[in-house]
Amino acid sequence: MRPSRRLLLLAALALALSVLGLAFGDDAGRVAWAGWGPLVLALAADLALSLRRPLRLEASAPPEMFIGAQAELRLHAARAPAGLSARIDWPDGLRGPEDIAFGADGTAEALITAVRRGRWPIRRLWLMWPSRLGLLEFVPRTALDLTVAAIPDIRPVSSGQIDVAVRSALFGARENFARGEGSEFHQLRDFTAGMDPRAIDWKRSARHGALVARQMRAERNHHVIIALDNGRLMGEYLDGLPKIDHCINAALALTWAAGLGGDQVGLIAYDARPRLFLPPQPGRKAFAVFRSRAAGLDYRSVETNHTLAMATLMARTPRRSLIVVFSDFADTTTAELLVENLAALSRRHVVIFVAMKDPALTRLEVASPASLDDIARAVMAGEMLRERAAVMERLSRLGAAVIDAPPRAITTRLISTWLDLKAREAI
Repeated sequence: MRPSRRLLLLAALALALSVLGLAFGDDAGRVAWAGWGPLVLALAADLALSLRRPLRLEASAPPEMFIGAQAELRLHAARAPAGLSARIDWPDGLRGPEDIAFGADGTAEALITAVRRGRWPIRRLWLMWPSRLGLLEFVPRTALDLTVAAIPDIRPVSSGQIDVAVRSALFGARENFARGEGSEFHQLRDFTAGMDPRAIDWKRSARHGALVARQMRAERNHHVIIALDNGRLMGEYLDGLPKIDHCINAALALTWAAGLGGDQVGLIAYDARPRLFLPPQPGRKAFAVFRSRAAGLDYRSVETNHTLAMATLMARTPRRSLIVVFSDFADTTTAELLVENLAALSRRHVVIFVAMKDPALTRLEVASPASLDDIARAVMAGEMLRERAAVMERLSRLGAAVIDAPPRAITTRLISTWLDLKAREAI
């Protein structure tokens, strides 16, 4: 319970009357009673009218939600007083409104957003409502027993969006390309006019007494290794989420797509040293394992050791594979070691380098300057973008497929690049 603004204003007025009475009047006691007496009586009456039984509060929230998504928190108070509101002590991984107002039926709803992976308990809530005369505010603390788990976002998978894209590419128009120019035998079919004569299988044609042709398709059962940089730079927030969470979401989408395409997927997560390594396994099985293990990755604030991570990956991946490296860099100096390690990796494997472009830099570069500080920021942003483009160009010349896109676009770009490499049999 605390005094309201109305009570403080009335107390200030009573104090002013008392000071004036003492300064200009002879009967100080009567002046003081005239100022403070009615206020004390009104306060006592307000307290007596406002006393009530403790509120019974019910709260509910979803046990799980996707990171970056919103969910609804519902509160209900039986016999709620007029003007009831609540304030929640939000944990680090959840964001919600500062004040939650209750309706006339004692129900309140609030949208919460998950901004970090993990299990986030909601333990405390403060209720607040005014007294009958508005002189007091009641602010009791209520204990809650809610826990919300923020997990990687698999909505592109659960919605069927990736299934449609991958199946259309593998079994639609592009399947003809994959079959016609692949290296893996698919089936025999009757030779017809217009087919490549080099596809004729002469031994089987002689056995069957008719011309038959070999139909080939792109090789499947490739190894796809996902390398997740979980160092300090990947903890930076971009588009409302840490970079590492955008990467995990895209990696899970690629894992599901690879399962549809018949590939096997492995995972390595590293920062100052490798923290997690999962050998390649079929995509459908890998998806469930990766989702569980990725949800438990801690956020790290240490510098990334690319040399140790890539050396470990090379030692554990003797077979030629597709390596998808999710990482980022702050400037060309910090990028130099990353480029050297990816150059060594690309000599044996096919490499896709995935980085996230910060839209804020582009906005700073093209914004109309209003002061010298704005000009300096625009010049600095432009220089950073040019240095970044130079690093990406170096990686492209080394043979790596480079994806440098805003966070919301990396999933579609990544799957498209994987499909292209798979169709061209680059692995």
